[in-house]
Amino acid sequence: MGAVGETIVHSGFVRLTASDRPGVAQPVPERDIPQRPWGPIWLGALIVSVLLLAAWEWHWRDFGAAPGYHNSDAQWVQQRRRIDNGEGGKTVLIGSSRVLFDVQLPVWEKFSGERPIQLALEGTSAVLAMEDLAADKNFTGRLLIGVTPNLFFTGFAYRGNVFPYFHKQPPSDRSGLWISQHLIEPWFAFYDSDFALDTVVRRLDWPERPGVPPRLQVRKLSVMEADRNTMMWQKVETDLAYRDIVRRTWAQNFTGPPPPALDTLEKRQKVFNTQIDRAVKAAATLRARGVKMVFVRLPSAGDFYAFEQKAIPRELTWEPLLKRTGVAGIHFEDHPEMQGYELPEWSHLSAVEAKRMTAVLAPMVERKFQAQDGAEINDRAAFTSTLDNLHSTQAAIPNPPRHRRE
Repeated sequence: MGAVGETIVHSGFVRLTASDRPGVAQPVPERDIPQRPWGPIWLGALIVSVLLLAAWEWHWRDFGAAPGYHNSDAQWVQQRRRIDNGEGGKTVLIGSSRVLFDVQLPVWEKFSGERPIQLALEGTSAVLAMEDLAADKNFTGRLLIGVTPNLFFTGFAYRGNVFPYFHKQPPSDRSGLWISQHLIEPWFAFYDSDFALDTVVRRLDWPERPGVPPRLQVRKLSVMEADRNTMMWQKVETDLAYRDIVRRTWAQNFTGPPPPALDTLEKRQKVFNTQIDRAVKAAATLRARGVKMVFVRLPSAGDFYAFEQKAIPRELTWEPLLKRTGVAGIHFEDHPEMQGYELPEWSHLSAVEAKRMTAVLAPMVERKFQAQDGAEINDRAAFTSTLDNLHSTQAAIPNPPRHRRE
């Protein structure tokens, strides 16, 4: 390396200093790029990337994954927007993952001739969706409201941010969803948040930190279609070791002290009442707009059901909900045809059982909706009959007596 005046030079590098341009700010350094076989380098990088991608895809397919649609916020918004784009009179399903997994849209469509809009969100109380739809005057249809006790009556909202996102979704997300749904999701099995590299690394058997007990995160449980029709992933049904991971994940919530806000019966009742108050208000708004509603409590089993019975008893939650909202309800405990199903991990039906359940549930819900239609007709008929009787009575008294002024 050598110096010529104030210009520093060495092989492959030239840097001009401020002294080369008096009174001018320091220029951006310049350097020459050495000649390399860039074409073969780019080709080699592409081949390596494709091989690594293929290996990652093969790994997850061997694990049991298959291409499917990504359960993203943008996909939910795509279905939610249908209500405001001319389908506000349709049947809409809200709730948490039990409604998402256990109600099969093709089976429902075969029974009723209409494919519902699936808006259920895993780990999220249906109360938020009730409030969102109550505020949307475009929705005038029929509403199935799933009630998962530990979510509905506590207000837990794992995916609660999707509601403000619906109202503020940027255009780039819409175009990104189109690209993803047409070019990536139908073809690649690895395209799932559960298979992301950082998620996989976090799940490795790392040494435990003192005083920080390890906590299992919810693993992949389902596969989803383009319109959010969802069913249990077959691996949960057939792989006993994987099923055990899911059960142990749920069981973390069944033992140990409850959170401070729920550690006494009085505190729990206050929380329950708060959520029921919200549901009452939303239901009143929806009913005033002519929306038909049905609450549905789908099955649970094993340790999950035992936990629900103990921590969120029916007499403190479900019964007051129906009484105060005045909305019809279907509880699996009240109907033998909704019992005896296989729930591999205690909380959701297997794919085959979900189809069987939907074939039972759809007629029950439809009858509840029709009963509400009939009640309205009867109310209108009674009102009309009362008016007719009043008019007839008035007609029979041509000169009603007048009170004399004393």
